[in-house]
Amino acid sequence: MAASSITNALTIDVEDYFQVSAFAPHIKRRDWNMQECRVERNIDCILAMLADHNTKATFFTLGWIAERYPEMVRQIVQQGHELASHGYGHERASDQTEANFFSDINLAKLILEDLSGTPVLGYRAPSFSIGADNLWAFDCLVRAGYSYSSSIYPIRHDHYGMPDSPRFAYEVRPGLLEIPITTLRAFGRNFPSSGGGYFRLLPYALSRWMLGRVNGGDREPGIFYCHPWEIDTEQPRVAGISHKTRFRHYVNIDRMEGRLNQLLCDFKWGRMDHIFLERFTKSGAVAVT
Repeated sequence: MAASSITNALTIDVEDYFQVSAFAPHIKRRDWNMQECRVERNIDCILAMLADHNTKATFFTLGWIAERYPEMVRQIVQQGHELASHGYGHERASDQTEANFFSDINLAKLILEDLSGTPVLGYRAPSFSIGADNLWAFDCLVRAGYSYSSSIYPIRHDHYGMPDSPRFAYEVRPGLLEIPITTLRAFGRNFPSSGGGYFRLLPYALSRWMLGRVNGGDREPGIFYCHPWEIDTEQPRVAGISHKTRFRHYVNIDRMEGRLNQLLCDFKWGRMDHIFLERFTKSGAVAVT
């Protein structure tokens, strides 16, 4: 398969700026309702951008957000995008007990399906927080009725990562796919090449080259991810955060929208379920319900 014919998965983690894990010590969960919410405005911008490029995507959405912006959720589905789960309250899977994790992912699925009228098949753990110490999370996902997860980032990072895990989609439990975040393998290690802060930090040409190498060298679709707040230059600045956190969160936000537009021009994009579930269903690995 030629690299130019490969369709990559475009994914958006639908959360607001004040829900970022790095801000948790500064903005308490009990104070979320007092923050200025900007997610609806930012999702409107992203939906318009996708419509301009005739592109579909997967929106991993918090249940907490969906409850407060049900019409936004319906718009995502009505415009032909996939609605998936980011859990309910943006709690890291690694910080929860097995029982609490199941309650969180089950509640989010029920809320999203009730609001949208469509099955929710996919899940992404906040901060890619499924790893070697909590693989029981996959059993919970099976119990809750999910068909795939995109929760493992096969890199070394100070907050997450499972560098020895497979780089591409695989059946992690019977009937459940894990679709890892995309990395480029070089010099004996995995390099992040799929969005987030790395996409804002690195020169766009380098990000484009890395994704092109995955398509052309590995002959595999990439998974790109971003957040609505990453295009929002007017979001309130959070006081008291460290220099590292400030840099990671705000670096090149003013360039993000332009880079996203260019990315949509340079590669083919689609929904996670269409790219991966249809492929694995044909092979008999996953049964979609």
